[in-house]
Amino acid sequence: MKKAFVFLATGFEETEAIGTADILRRGGVEAAIVSVTDKKEVKGAHNIIVTADLLLADADLSTADALVLPGGMPGASNLKASEPLKKALISHYGQGKLVAAICAAPLVLGGLGFLKGRIATCYPGFESTLIEATVTKNPVEIDGNVITGRGPGLVFNFSLAIVSALQGEAVAREVAEGLLLSSY
Repeated sequence: MKKAFVFLATGFEETEAIGTADILRRGGVEAAIVSVTDKKEVKGAHNIIVTADLLLADADLSTADALVLPGGMPGASNLKASEPLKKALISHYGQGKLVAAICAAPLVLGGLGFLKGRIATCYPGFESTLIEATVTKNPVEIDGNVITGRGPGLVFNFSLAIVSALQGEAVAREVAEGLLLSSY
């Protein structure tokens, strides 16, 4: 079974984190929600508290097929400030494995140099953080082992792109149909 980790930092965008984990699970991906804080309970950008499955310190990220960063502010900045997470992202990306970020979170990938020469998208106003990327206003961009999404209203597009990358287009279409998403 394919495995993904969805990371939570204080101030994360709730819709992006929970929506992504849900869609991945519907697509047959073992999606674990991981707190980068020292507590499993993490408060989102809109004051919704979510209990993560595990702490980053307890997660074996070497088993992951995908590492996923939800946006939100200050969540994306807090993800960027997590040295253990950045170390894991560098290792994962270096192995050619999938990394995905939505909304403001592509700033983490941009800061690590992962977007150099790639096509990427992000929430309006964060374009300058996608260092040396060709930035679009598309809902989702897939460039090699990097998937970026524009924002919370596009979480289905983003999540289904990850499902497609991990499980195949047919599975993504089946999940979309089950969600009554006619535009996928």
